[in-house]
Amino acid sequence: MFRHTDHLQFDVKPEKPDPVYARKLQELIGGAYGEMTVTMQYLFQGWNCRMPGKYKDMIMDVATEEIGHVEMIATMVARLLEGAPATESTKNAAADPVVAAVLGGMDPQQAIVSGGGATLSDSNGVPWNGRFIIASGNLLADFQANVAAEAQGRVQTARLYNMTDDPGVKDMLRFNLARDTYHQNLWLAAIEELKADGIEPGRSHRTHCSTRSTPSTRPACGTCPTAPPPIRVAGRTAPAPTARPPCRSSPTPSRWATWRAHRRRTPSCTRPTTGLRASPVLPQWERRRDSWAR
Repeated sequence: MFRHTDHLQFDVKPEKPDPVYARKLQELIGGAYGEMTVTMQYLFQGWNCRMPGKYKDMIMDVATEEIGHVEMIATMVARLLEGAPATESTKNAAADPVVAAVLGGMDPQQAIVSGGGATLSDSNGVPWNGRFIIASGNLLADFQANVAAEAQGRVQTARLYNMTDDPGVKDMLRFNLARDTYHQNLWLAAIEELKADGIEPGRSHRTHCSTRSTPSTRPACGTCPTAPPPIRVAGRTAPAPTARPPCRSSPTPSRWATWRAHRRRTPSCTRPTTGLRASPVLPQWERRRDSWAR
């Protein structure tokens, strides 16, 4: 349940109408990294969090503030459209005010559909998409995505800040930049606290990027503890692979050389199974390996 007050988080007061800039400002509402994206992203992360306590409360608190940011920027867009056109780019356009605003760069959707107000779309009029949000159910993954979302939002806000000379618009964007920076630092601190609490422990990158296989611990098959049994190939018996000499690669071999050397040294009967049914036909790469051994 949310409680709405009759005042904005930051009172937006543009100095003059500017329909062209109002269209640019739409990116902070319905863009891929706009306020609607982070609002819905944080809301669904909070609703999906099954662990009550400080992390769920933090997610919902930030999400509630982001709702206020959407309202704040949408109000600024509406006020920039009041009395449009009033910019130098539209003064010499057609006599009709609406046509002049469109020719000057105003979004026609703002004049036709929303009646001079903000729309749930980006600066090109493309509607906002729910696929922009990330809510995986994993706090560490979600918090890292939140850091990236706030970083992208700060970049776009800073660029829009340099695209206007209106002091009222700049004041609002300066406030928005400060809050985005605070939220980004909040997610970064939450990531470290997750690791400190042992909820989402950090993992070594080498654990996930290793290309070497680990032999299975099951006992060797047949009577020989090291060599695999003969394999039937097209009605004949293929000889078992012979032992391979050690890899003669450099002290720091490539991943491919390391993998090949490991495959050569590891008997087939001790390699991990893939869960698929074994084919009675010897694979092509196995036949090549046998021919090299002979």
